[in-house]
Amino acid sequence: MTTHLITPKEPLYANLWQMKNTESITHNTCIPDHMEPMRLDQALAKLCPEFSRSRLQQWIKQEKVLLNGSPCRARDRVVPGDKVQICALLETAILWQGQAMDLDIIYQDDDLFVINKPRNQVVHPGAGNPDGTLVNAILHQFPELSVIPRAGVVHRLDKDTSGLLVCAKTIQSHGYLVDLLQQRKVKREYEAIVYGDIISGSTIDLPIGRHPHQRTKMAVATHGKPAVTHYRIIKRYGSFTHLKISLETGRTHQIRVHLAHKKHPIVGDLTYGGPPKFPKNCPDDLHEYLKCCRQQMLHARRLGLAHPTTGENCLWESPLPDDMTSLRDLLTQNFR
Repeated sequence: MTTHLITPKEPLYANLWQMKNTESITHNTCIPDHMEPMRLDQALAKLCPEFSRSRLQQWIKQEKVLLNGSPCRARDRVVPGDKVQICALLETAILWQGQAMDLDIIYQDDDLFVINKPRNQVVHPGAGNPDGTLVNAILHQFPELSVIPRAGVVHRLDKDTSGLLVCAKTIQSHGYLVDLLQQRKVKREYEAIVYGDIISGSTIDLPIGRHPHQRTKMAVATHGKPAVTHYRIIKRYGSFTHLKISLETGRTHQIRVHLAHKKHPIVGDLTYGGPPKFPKNCPDDLHEYLKCCRQQMLHARRLGLAHPTTGENCLWESPLPDDMTSLRDLLTQNFR
């Protein structure tokens, strides 16, 4: 595992906010003379970089933002001299309790930390998973993150997907990381072992939305949101292919849905790939492995971004988990 080390410096963004308590915030500002006329949400994103633009838009919709003393819209234009008042609440993870569990933190500083998530762990509490999640573990180790949305987690991995996640330690870095993701400036590279002999790398540009009949699943759908997945070949094994995958978008189950749609589901993905597929004259050891495999062979291998404080480009890597290396070794032995 390699880690790009960073020496934290003073934050780029000054804290503009006055905390009344751990939940409520209030802020009064005036659009400065040097700022050109622009949308309200754009102006606030520049003046208040502690918070993501989507969060500011939500507060505007909730009428937590007043423009010259009146409720307003995100698209309203502001000009120098306009007065903006914000009175809002920071969400707290009050219903999410910290739990003592192991966290594989491969890097941390004053602004963020990077976790290597194991398989079979849900990221957020929710229906069917009220506790025992990654967020519960984070809140135990960093209880101060309860005032940050989702305890600092800004993106997620599926329960059975292992690998790297970046989490914010401050409101400022949370807003910065959310905006980086929205601008598609976070490098997320995965590795997967899939069924089928893929001849060459390609790009899948197909929208993804909720499955029309199975509401717990996603599907390629004309009504869905844009989704772009790039893949390259690492190694071909006849009836299997080891892929390197990168994302432009981050839709739910995106990699799994796209590859299954192309008839190359991920090994072990019972939701989108169905029961195991055995190649002709499948060796006994590989047959036994595939028969028992119940977790998708998908791993978030690399994560890269510009650091919120220094602006330095950072890249973190996580080695493949043992189950993927075991399958890779079996394929290497049997399909040279």
